[in-house]
Parts: sequence; structure tokens; C-alpha cells
Amino acid sequence: MSVEKVLQTIKENNIEWVDFRFVDLGGRAHHIALPAAAVDEETFVNGVAFDGSSIAGFRGIEESDMVMIPDPSTTYIDPFTAHPTINIMCDIFTPDGERYERDPRGIAVKAEEYLQKSGVGTAAFFAPESEFFIFDDVRYESGMNSSSYFVDSEEAAWNTNRKDEGGNLGFKVGIKGGYVPVAPVDTQQDIRSEMCRLLAEAGLVIERHHHEVATAGQAEINFRFDTLKKTADNLLTYKYIVQNTARQYGKVATFMPKPLFGDNGSGMHVHQSIFNGDSPLFYEKGGYANLSEMALNYIGGILYHAPALIALTNPSTNSFKRLVPGYEAPVNLVFSKGNRSAAVRIPVAAVTPKGCRIEFRTPDTTANPYLAFSAMLLAGLDGIKKKINPVELGYGPLDKNIYELPNEEKAKIRSVPGSLNEALDALEADYEFLTEGGVFTKDFIDNYIELKRGEAQAVAIRVHPHEYTLYFDV
Repeated sequence: MSVEKVLQTIKENNIEWVDFRFVDLGGRAHHIALPAAAVDEETFVNGVAFDGSSIAGFRGIEESDMVMIPDPSTTYIDPFTAHPTINIMCDIFTPDGERYERDPRGIAVKAEEYLQKSGVGTAAFFAPESEFFIFDDVRYESGMNSSSYFVDSEEAAWNTNRKDEGGNLGFKVGIKGGYVPVAPVDTQQDIRSEMCRLLAEAGLVIERHHHEVATAGQAEINFRFDTLKKTADNLLTYKYIVQNTARQYGKVATFMPKPLFGDNGSGMHVHQSIFNGDSPLFYEKGGYANLSEMALNYIGGILYHAPALIALTNPSTNSFKRLVPGYEAPVNLVFSKGNRSAAVRIPVAAVTPKGCRIEFRTPDTTANPYLAFSAMLLAGLDGIKKKINPVELGYGPLDKNIYELPNEEKAKIRSVPGSLNEALDALEADYEFLTEGGVFTKDFIDNYIELKRGEAQAVAIRVHPHEYTLYFDV
């Protein structure tokens, strides 16, 4: 959408407010709304000022002035506001007109530019499969003398004997029993369909939706792939619409990777490929899973840099509650055609040359998509540049059930880091691939690590309720 088209949309739809948005390091969107009457062509040139010192990980108070420059191509009508509003994503600049190097969306721009300058291809395409839970009730606290959380869902396995439903109607979702059942077991068909309708109105192309494996309302909605930055934009729109639609239904949606103990967590499997114009570069008939040498090298880069990469693709302490064996968790740094515990899977069902792609299954949606997709691309390009062969490095292919392998064979398989701090240690030791082409800067990486270490420390020093179970009577 052009600037002219945005202004026309404002007029034709009697828009009252224009909501300008940007994303912080953690992937959370922020916004400032201007009266539609105050928005003109110059707004898209001069931008909208804001205080960068109030955003964690951005700037100090001594240099806090920053500017949002709107991207008109991201415009859509907000379906939730009482007063007609359009939403527009922005890039962040300094007051002197320089692109802000800590702007995640700006990093995505530089990653796409680096791909084109590398001569490898013209575009990288990404498609995230983002899972989430829809709960009926969420309560939590973390204080000096108490710490707790509580979640509930009408369809949860623990509610087979609940008496406050006005008559328990049964048909609860069993633990690990939630994968694609029909109603009345699946109670959330309509809410997911409404989410899809609103996502389509916002410009996303919806491919399917379904209930996921876990009890208590785990869901997945898939939308069509696009280029790196556009897919990251779409994922922010996706999260906004999913969470606000749930709220309209009196429910709450969360993308937290592991909100429940003892059942599957929520991941974000990321499909990716590289094209040169209209030509797919990951397909070659006859190779393993019909992968080209370039695709294998891309996989090699992903798996070689995975410990550091995971600091950006799984950047929460809760991420590592999901990344444990036994819950279809992709914790093994190998690639495979069908093994869902492998970090990299190659989809092979009904795949055309243009549909040939690799799927990195480890990430989750606590990741900032601009940073995560950029980092994945840079890891893969490093693999292509250095011709990293995943087979020679022992990363597979492995098409056996890993959990049934003899211990000697299991011991040879590298695993993902066991905690956020371990992943940050890996990033400190292996970050040069991210700074190629100036996409990420050392300053950004150092600042990011400091911010995330603070989160890890905040969790580590707090008393956990289960510690009372283990130790109170010692």
C-alpha cells in the first residue's frame, strides 16, 4: 500500500486514529496513536517522535529522542478498536536521520540486503508455525512471601470432575490427546475460525487451523510464507489478532512455550528457503529428500551455529522448559526427513520444487521474529559460504527413533543448550556469523546478552514453589 492509498483508506473508511507501531528487543509491539486529521504525506517522511529511554534495551535518558518512520505497506484496519483505527508498522531512526542499529526491524532489512549482496539468491522465504494456548483463567504472582500460578480451561483433562460448569458435559481433552479431534472434544473451532477471518482481513493468507496436541486449549493457525521482513510483520499481526480475539471471547491466549507441566509445549517451527528470482535453490532431484547441495550447506550452518542461534530463537527461561526430551521436543541437533525430535526436518509430503524447504523446529514464539529470522538466515548463509556439510559433521541424516537408540549412539548426538544462560554463553563465543555484512553489530549483541542475562538472573534468584515440596521438611 502506498502513502496515497493509506490516505485514501483513511478518508474512505472514516478513520479517526492512526496507530504507529514499533517492536522492542523482546518482540513486544508498542504504539502511539495520532488523530487521522493530523496525518499527511509529511508524516511518512518526518515520522513520529518517541522516548527511546523508556524502552528496555534501547537508549539512555541522555540520548532518548527517537523517530518512527512509518512503512505504508504494513497498513491494516484494526478490528478491535471502538474508534476506527488503522495500524502501521514503523522503522526506527535517530533524530539525525540514521537508522537505529538496535531496531529489530532494521536488522531484518539489513539481513535481506546482505542476502542480495552475497550473490546466493534474491529472496529468503519464511513460514512460522506458531502454536499457542487459549485459557479461560490465568492467575499468577511473584512476591517476597508468595509465588504461584494457576491456569484453567473448560476442556482441560483435570476438569473431568469439575462441578461448577452448570453440569459437566464431559468430552475433555486428554493429556497429549488434543491433536485434531472434532467437536465436542475440540471446543475452540469457532474462536480459531474468527481469528482466521480477522487475520485474512488484515492481509494474511490463511492456510489452515486446528487443535494441537496438548490439553487445555492448545491451538495452531498457519499462514502463507513470505519474505523475511514481511513474515516477521505478519507474525506480529498474528499475535495481536490472536490475543485480542481471545479476549473478546472472554478467554486469554498465550504464546508462552511451556505454560503447563507434563504436556506438550508451544513451538514455532520455521520453514525457510532461498530463491533466485523465480527459481528455487533448495531443490535437486535425487538427493536426500531432494535437497540441493546449497540446502544441505544451509542446514549445516543452522546446526553448526545452533547453540548460539538458540539465544535468539528461544530467548526465554521458559523456552528451556519445552526443550526437554519426551514431548516431541526438537532437542537433537540433527536433520531428518521425518523425525520430529530432530532440530531440522525436511518436509517431503506433496512437495514441489518451489515448495522444497527446510524446517527448523527448535524456535518458539517468545523470539523476536525480526531477530530470529535474520539470525537463521545468516547461519544458513554462513553454511553456504563455508560449504558446511552436515553429514560430514555427524548431524545426520538420522531417520531412526532417537529415543530408542542405544546409549552409545545417543551420546554422539549433540543437544540444544540446557538453559538460557548456556545459550547466551554460546552466543558470546560464536557471534561472528551474525556480524557479516554489518547485519548485527557487536554492540547490539552485547546489549542483547546483558538484557537476557538479567532475565535469567531474575528467575534464578527467586524461590520456586516446588522447592517447598522438595526441601521444606529437611
